[in-house]
Amino acid sequence: MGLRHRHVDGPDVVRYRMREKVVAIGDDSWIDDESGNHVYKANGKAARVRDTFVLEDAGGGHVAKIKERTLSVRDKMTIDLGDRSATVKKALVGLRDRFHVEVDGAPDLKVHGNIVDHEYEIEQDGDTVATVSKRWFRVRDTYGIEIQAGADVPLLLSVCIAVDDMSRG
Repeated sequence: MGLRHRHVDGPDVVRYRMREKVVAIGDDSWIDDESGNHVYKANGKAARVRDTFVLEDAGGGHVAKIKERTLSVRDKMTIDLGDRSATVKKALVGLRDRFHVEVDGAPDLKVHGNIVDHEYEIEQDGDTVATVSKRWFRVRDTYGIEIQAGADVPLLLSVCIAVDDMSRG
């Protein structure tokens, strides 16, 4: 199966492979495409009071900074994408984890499904822009992120990193 494929009733998608608990503070973890190529690196910054991660492209260029917001009533993480930002908030309703992502200059995102088991969707304006699943890979502690063509890949990967970190407690 190649990197891009066509669903019977959907647009082209790109799949990425990410390790659960993508980075412990001070560790680095590669995010690979479906062919196994390193395309992004999640870098956990050491010696921080709060969780901070940097998403870098394969060449080491800074793509996004994801950090925990302190002094917040609800769990929150901010994503700094250079010229824009987003805030990931954990919802306080129901038994299942749900997240709301406020995106500057774009429609907000909704994250819902079985977050702990890495079986969830990310929606924007009612359309699914990314699907997260462990079913695509047999490697333990690994899950896939299927992103619709034309969607904001760095933002969506950063959201997945934030959700993974926030759902661990």
